[in-house]
Amino acid sequence: MAANTMVRSFLQVAATEEVAPPLRVVQIEGLVILKIIKHCKEFAPALVTGQLLGLDVGSVLEVTNCFPFPIREEDEEIEADGANYQLEMMRCLREVNVDNNTVGWYQSAVCFKHRYQSTLLGSFQTVELIETFMNYQENIRRCVCIIYDPLKSNQGVLALKALKLSDSFMELYRSNNFTGEKLREKNLSWVDIFEEIPIKVSNSALISAFMTELEADTPVIQCDYDRLQLSTSPFLERNMEFLIECMDDLSMEQQKFQYYYRNVSRQQAQQQAWLQKRRTENMGRKAAGEELLPEEDPSNPIFKPLPEPSRLDSFLITNQISNYCNQINGVAGQSFSRLYLTKALHEN
Repeated sequence: MAANTMVRSFLQVAATEEVAPPLRVVQIEGLVILKIIKHCKEFAPALVTGQLLGLDVGSVLEVTNCFPFPIREEDEEIEADGANYQLEMMRCLREVNVDNNTVGWYQSAVCFKHRYQSTLLGSFQTVELIETFMNYQENIRRCVCIIYDPLKSNQGVLALKALKLSDSFMELYRSNNFTGEKLREKNLSWVDIFEEIPIKVSNSALISAFMTELEADTPVIQCDYDRLQLSTSPFLERNMEFLIECMDDLSMEQQKFQYYYRNVSRQQAQQQAWLQKRRTENMGRKAAGEELLPEEDPSNPIFKPLPEPSRLDSFLITNQISNYCNQINGVAGQSFSRLYLTKALHEN
């Protein structure tokens, strides 16, 4: 009887584990953040990536370690070496009893290539990122991507984000159907592609105690004039340049849809003209007592539906535009605060 109870309880636990709670927090060790920052800054402005390792515990995704990927080139042998490097790193970590469970990857958000197919300054909403998420989802139930922007961090803000794809978007992406009708059916907009997960920095008690010992006993009395630096022109100029490029890309996407709707209107006019001609012909055949012709002809090219362009690219471009606007707004707000403060100090 006790054995049956144990079997039932085990089956119940296994059944409950299939339904995972939603991901609420990404808990990252402080050392992992330092490794990510060091790797991204050393190779800036190149786009770099690395593996995140840790544990998936309930609604918390713990990131306890990471290691960088070698910079990939468009060469099969080098890509194979990269895969072997990843497997070898996982094996070495396993041998020293370090967490070697993959929970995602990190990447920098700095690259100066043109067009939305590549990452721009402070942007990460790309088709490549979505495809990487889908590849990870095949083997990992839940994973995140940590985005770090070195240039934005230079403005005094730790630009670190944890992202995941929304479940509704992944379902739609698997069907590869991004028509307007399908998007309205799923009630999906451009803001529903990515979900940002809150990040919690965690340190052990020994590290916290060590940091406390490193703090100076007396407060710093030296003036830090760097905080009042008003030069934000390079950052704003680059964001404005890429914002203009994204607006041009969005205009091109809109032109595609305008061309599609013009073709649809032209096709509908051709269908109406053909139907009117067929009905007139049927009226003559009916008066002559002949058999009527069908009013629909699927073999006729004018009755074949026109393929609607995918809206995925326009969604990603809109995400990038929103990201650039938020960055410009944040930097401009800080600059105005510094200007007012400097003006007050100058008057005094």
